[in-house]
Amino acid sequence: MSQTSGQALLSIRDLKKQYDQPGGGELTILDVPALDVRAGEQVVLRGESGSGKTTLLHVISGIVPADSGSIRLEGVELMGFSEAKRDRIRAVKMGYVFQTFSLLPAFTALENVRLGLSFARLSGTSGSGGIERAAEFLDRVGLGDRMHYLPSQLSVGQQQRVAVARALVNRPILLLADEPTANVDPSNQDRIIELIATQCRQENVAMLLVTHSDAVASRFDRIEQLSQINRAGK
Repeated sequence: MSQTSGQALLSIRDLKKQYDQPGGGELTILDVPALDVRAGEQVVLRGESGSGKTTLLHVISGIVPADSGSIRLEGVELMGFSEAKRDRIRAVKMGYVFQTFSLLPAFTALENVRLGLSFARLSGTSGSGGIERAAEFLDRVGLGDRMHYLPSQLSVGQQQRVAVARALVNRPILLLADEPTANVDPSNQDRIIELIATQCRQENVAMLLVTHSDAVASRFDRIEQLSQINRAGK
C-alpha cells in the first residue's frame, strides 16, 4: 500500500478528521493510519460516495485542518501550520483539479489559468512566466485556439481541460484530483484522464486522484481502496 516514509514525497500517518453531529457527538470521517506517495508517482484512491475522498484531499491540501496525525510534504510537517501558511503551501507546492471545475465565469480560459500563477505570487513566489506560460499550458491541453473564450463558451470537457492547465501551470510537486471526470460525459472521460496522467508524467508531478469509477481507476498501476486505508466507519 505505502512506500517507506524516507522515500515519500507525501507521507501521512495516523490522520484523523471528525465533525460535530447535529444531535451531539462526533462523526469520524477520516482515520488513516498510513499513506505514502513518492515523487512522480500516480496513485488512485477508489471509494464510494461519502467515503471521505474529498475530505482527505481537503485535509492534505490544507483547505480544512486535520484534528490529529501527521502530514509531511518533502519531509516538512504541515500539521499545526496556520491557515495562511497552509494556503501558501497549497499555492506553491500543489495543484488541485476540482470536481466542479471552479472556473471564474467572467474570466477567459487564459485568465483562469493565470490565476494559478497569481496565487503563487501572492504567496511570496515570483510566479514567473505570466501570459506566456499560461498560453503554453492551454496549448498543451489542446485549447490554444480557445484561450480567449469564457467558460460559458466552452464545452464541459473543454472547461475541465482549462482546470487541468490551471492546476499544473505553476509546476507543483503534487497534483490532487477530485473525481475529475464526474461531470464529464463518457466520451470525454478517457481523454481527461489521459491528459492528467500525461501532463503529470511530463512534469514529474506526483498525482493523488480520487474516484468512485472502476473504469477510471483501472487505467493506473497503483490503486488503493479507501475502505482499506480509512478505518472510519468500520
